[in-house]
Amino acid sequence: MQTAQQHSVSSQQRVAREWRPATAARVQTDTVALGLLAAFAIVAPPFLGDYWLKGILIPALIFSIAALGQNIVTGYAGLISLGQAAFMAVGAFAAVIAYGRYQLPLPLSIGLGGVVSAAVGVIVGTPSLRIKGLYLLVATLAAQFLIVWLIQRVPWIGAGSAVTLNTPPVYLGGWLIDTAIKQYYLTLAIAALLTVFAWNLIRGRIGRAWMAIRDQDVAAAVMGISLLKYKLLAFMISAAYAGIAGSLIVFTWVGAANIQEFELDLSIQILGMVIIGGLGSILGSFLGAAFIALLPILISISMHKFYGLVGDHLVSAAVLANAERVVLGTLILLFLIAEPLGLARLWHRLSSSIDRSIAAYANRN
Repeated sequence: MQTAQQHSVSSQQRVAREWRPATAARVQTDTVALGLLAAFAIVAPPFLGDYWLKGILIPALIFSIAALGQNIVTGYAGLISLGQAAFMAVGAFAAVIAYGRYQLPLPLSIGLGGVVSAAVGVIVGTPSLRIKGLYLLVATLAAQFLIVWLIQRVPWIGAGSAVTLNTPPVYLGGWLIDTAIKQYYLTLAIAALLTVFAWNLIRGRIGRAWMAIRDQDVAAAVMGISLLKYKLLAFMISAAYAGIAGSLIVFTWVGAANIQEFELDLSIQILGMVIIGGLGSILGSFLGAAFIALLPILISISMHKFYGLVGDHLVSAAVLANAERVVLGTLILLFLIAEPLGLARLWHRLSSSIDRSIAAYANRN
């Protein structure tokens, strides 16, 4: 009897020894990666030029917020939507009107952009109570066109087919946000707050309800989960994130609300960010947005070099102009086929490999 107990204790101790280094390694790997990323995001920007800030980092953060909202409704709640750009347009115009015409403070204007977009998101998300899949996709696509058309036609917003509202000088209290570095840090702070909020939301009861609806909505309803409440909540929060992203386009990036910035192409791009980055992953939202932000630069460099080698006989100007769309579409198909969980899954495999290497080294010592 004592021998069996001793064997059981020794087995538990062996399992504990095997588990602790791996756990410590995983914590160490994630902590180091997060620390390096945070250090770069905070310390490196002052040493970068305006091109990197305005051309890459600021749009990457803004689209990360929009992709995070898309991931909430599609990746976690399982509701397909192609109206994210329209929600961004609503937030952009609501924020610039509140700030420019009614002189509301900047935080209230940005928040109002999110609130108005959330209200529109509830309306657009109402059909999700009766339809899903391809039919819901078509409904949100119709909402995309309808919202853009209304913004173009409502005289109170503007006039003409290309509505543009310029932004007056942006102040946060007494702080004039007139340089790329100031705009970057404002965008970074808002993105960090929204990421923490989404992370806590998804890890809680609401996130579990969304995932239950995504996996099997009928079973979720039998378990007592309100489909009405949580589907509309997913659309509302997703649209709010898009509205805040749209307001940041106005205040920290472009400097104006132009309806042509929020066409269907942008909705497709944001959905592509989520697919490439990873459905149902906060990390995937940022990886996908960063990848898409760098994609035009990579395509431009490679295509121009290829163009210089072969000339215009094989690479026409039309091919160069549409190369980004072609590559994006190809990447979406490749990730859907080869790695549906996207770049986040690839990172997880890499971190797991590092964990195993560190654990093996710790066990040897």
